[in-house]
Amino acid sequence: MWGAQTRRVGETGELDAGARVLRVMLGGISASPAGSVGRGAAGTTKLEGRSDSLAFVGDLPTGLGATRRADITLELVQERLVLRWTPHRHELTTAPAPEPTETELIRGVAHLEFAYWGSPSADQPVGWLAQWDSFNIPNLIRVRLVFAKGDRRRWPDLIAAPQR
Repeated sequence: MWGAQTRRVGETGELDAGARVLRVMLGGISASPAGSVGRGAAGTTKLEGRSDSLAFVGDLPTGLGATRRADITLELVQERLVLRWTPHRHELTTAPAPEPTETELIRGVAHLEFAYWGSPSADQPVGWLAQWDSFNIPNLIRVRLVFAKGDRRRWPDLIAAPQR
């Protein structure tokens, strides 16, 4: 009984920690700073969302009560929800980008799906979209995880609201 309880607490703890990290990161995505000069200029942030991955510039918790600005990618790699990040460069440079740091958030994931609520441009209707590639940020981001058949863990859809 003690062993079963320890395993179950460990499984739940991994999901809880992963959900908290995702909620903080997704909730911390903010619109491009006011006064940015043109699209693609230093300081503008573009959110590139697909159904199976999400890349954005955001604040990464350091674990010490502070955050650092980072280029962040969330995706599924070999049945693991992975966070890849590099420090965000504010300047335009020709120096090679540093190798990304990879952190496993949740293991044993069979399927990952992102969806984006909003309208990337004024001429499109608002709704859930499987893709988002815009300097505007969506109103909501949904994260859906499915575990392998036989895995007892369950993940309710996580829906986060980026800063507007």
